[in-house]
Amino acid sequence: MSSVFVNVVPVFVLILIGWMSAKTGILKEETGDALGEFVFKIAVPMLIFRTLADAHFEGASPFRLWTAYFLAVAVTWTVGHLIATRIFRRDAKVGVIAGMSASFANNVFIGLPLVAHIVGKDGLVAISILLAIHLPLMMVAGTILMEGAASKVDGGEKRSIPAILVQIGSNLARNPLVIGLFVGVAFNLLGLHLPQAVAVVVDQISAAASPVALISIGMALTKYPIRGDIGLSGMSAVLKLTLLPAVVFLMSHLLGLPQDWTAALVLTSSVPTGINAWLIAQRFRSGHSLAASVISITTAFGVITVSFWAWLLS
Repeated sequence: MSSVFVNVVPVFVLILIGWMSAKTGILKEETGDALGEFVFKIAVPMLIFRTLADAHFEGASPFRLWTAYFLAVAVTWTVGHLIATRIFRRDAKVGVIAGMSASFANNVFIGLPLVAHIVGKDGLVAISILLAIHLPLMMVAGTILMEGAASKVDGGEKRSIPAILVQIGSNLARNPLVIGLFVGVAFNLLGLHLPQAVAVVVDQISAAASPVALISIGMALTKYPIRGDIGLSGMSAVLKLTLLPAVVFLMSHLLGLPQDWTAALVLTSSVPTGINAWLIAQRFRSGHSLAASVISITTAFGVITVSFWAWLLS
């Protein structure tokens, strides 16, 4: 267990360094925003491209991987929604945010660095395949469910599903992660190789993705204080850190995924909540404090639960 803990702790230490840098004013808030933009638009797309361009996909089926992960997401999201609406008596909009906060892992800024550090290249291949549909599927589901909930709670007409899909599809077509993924797959299928000088530059930028991503997410945490809805926030955090990875672990074994892929999926599902639930909450003006609190709580306790899952997988 101690060796696993040593592998996990550096990930959260880098997050802590980012948080302390922003909290003490050593680095300005706009610096964190700039680092996050660099990670999202350049470093992580480069890492995904490099990983997929050299990956070996023989005999690997992405459909079992997607099934294992998103069945777990559906179970956790549903449980979170029902707890919020039936036990805590919140409205349908808060129910959507509770479910999304419990099931939306921060795969890009924390999941990728963690898997790269603990599992290695085969694990990165699995995460890259997951990211191919993770953001589109989660944002489509979150937006459609929130549109329906807002219509029920606030009244008025909701947008049609085709209109929502067109808007999200347009955004995703310009998403650097999606572009890096498809270019990497194209290079792989066509058997292309980068010139050595270019490959060195890509490798250097890719190497920066993990530490810079973790520091930037730490700086961003200063924007998400724990406040209000503590009971519901705590319950959503528990679901995120325990139920989601547990169901992913179970489904991965039932579907016979390779060991490295199972480890990668479980680890990335066990990381803290991503900011996308908060973005949905902001857009629909409901559940802001809930989403923000879940992000902070899961980050604070993530080092313990991630260490547990890493130990179990080892």
